[in-house]
This record gives sequence, C-alpha cells and structure tokens, in this order.
Amino acid sequence: MDEAQPVLASGVQPVVVTRGLTRSFGDKVAVSALDLAVMPGEFFGFLGPNGAGKSTTIRMLCGLLRPSAGEARVLGLDPVADTLELRRRIGVLPEEPALYERLTAMEMLALVADLHGIERHEGRRRASALLDLMELSSDERGRILLDYSMGMRKKVSLAAALLHGPRLLFLDEPFNGIDAVTVRAIRGVLTDAVARGVTIFFSSHVLELVERLCTRVAIITSGRMQVCGTLPEVREQSGLGAAASLEDIFVHLAGGGRAGEAAQGLEFLQ
Repeated sequence: MDEAQPVLASGVQPVVVTRGLTRSFGDKVAVSALDLAVMPGEFFGFLGPNGAGKSTTIRMLCGLLRPSAGEARVLGLDPVADTLELRRRIGVLPEEPALYERLTAMEMLALVADLHGIERHEGRRRASALLDLMELSSDERGRILLDYSMGMRKKVSLAAALLHGPRLLFLDEPFNGIDAVTVRAIRGVLTDAVARGVTIFFSSHVLELVERLCTRVAIITSGRMQVCGTLPEVREQSGLGAAASLEDIFVHLAGGGRAGEAAQGLEFLQ
C-alpha cells in the first residue's frame, strides 16, 4: 500500500485503511473496490442490508479471509501476511459467538487469557472485572456455556474479545437477538471502551443504536460503498436533506421501494 494514506492534522495514521478491497466467490462479487479509512478512537458504524458484504469485509480485515484484489492495513499490519500479530492486537465479536460450550464463563476466559500469554492471576482479575461490567452474577459464571441464553453468550464473547486489552474491536451484529437489559449492559461496556481509547468497527441493523453511538458511518449495498461520514455528511451525500434519519437514509440506499411494490399483491390481507 502506498504512502498516500489519509491522516489527521496531527499526523495520526488510520487504524483501518483499505484500497480497492475486493472479494469474489466464483462469479459473485461480495465486496467491490472498497476504499475506507477509520481513525483512532472512532466508533465507526459499518452498515448495509443482508448480503451487502459487511461480514465478508470484517473477515478480510481480521485476516480470516484473503481478498481477491486490493489491499488493507489494520493497525499498520497486513491482515494476510501478519495474521498472528494482528490477532494479538485486535478483539473480535462475531455474529454467532464461538465458545467452548462445556466450559463455564470463567473457564472460557481463563483459556483466552492463557492463549494471550496473560499471567493466571491477572487473567482471573481481568475476567472477573469484565463479567462484573457485563452484569453476570456469580451463579451464572459457574454454569457451563451450553446453558446460556444468546444474550449471555454474547456478553462472554465480548469479555473474551476485550480480555487482552485490544486497541481495535470488530463487532458483527453484537445486539442481534438479545433483550433490552443486555443491550444496555453491552452498550455501556462499548461506550466505556471508546472512552479509554479503543477504536470500534461496528456492524449492526439496530439503526437507532448506531445513530446514538457512532461518530461516523458507512453504508454499503451489493458490496459497494454508497455513503461514508458523519450523520450530517451522509445526509448530504444521500440527497435526502438535513431532516433525514439514519433509517431514512439506509432504506433509501438499500432499495426501500421494493417493499411497497411487493405489498401491491397483498390486497387479500385487507
């Protein structure tokens, strides 16, 4: 990647930058020529309809999927060439939590601490502090993960992603399928993390939370970038005017007219 990267006035480099990032699966182009820059300390919302290429992009940025074309740098590292070093520096919360279901929450976090080379006593201290923050009771921590609800699993997965103190956190639908109490707990943890200097790259369909939490957003459709910037900037880019909500912009760009067309055949429901 060349040196012509976007920088802040202070000379700070992006923590995530892509140039022409592309991924194809056979004849299907999932992500097409994506140019993106995320600066340190941002709460960055990465949005799009189902099948837009969000998860594919996140997987490429985390080194889990090799691009078909283009390139990326994450924390200055090449996700393909420097995968192991990158994983030491980032945290990842996938849409479907990947946990060892026969372990308890504390056992799971102890395993994560060992994998990151964290001393055992310090690992237990961090795990306990994070689970306190996630509002998991002592009784819940002693149960195996197989018996956990989806919301509880996401809390443990987020704790695992934060345990080693990452500088950058990738979140893929962290609020999907969980109750309002869990949403509030996770939201508080994320807000606190950003306040401590963590950068968050955040994909979600809960647009109200995106609008409340994110400093900037990008919306992609069919693997292509449509708008990117602060909410006032994406309003201007969308052409919908200063009164448009993020939902208005999202539906407009994602082809919201299709729902109205489909409804024309449902007169029998009236």
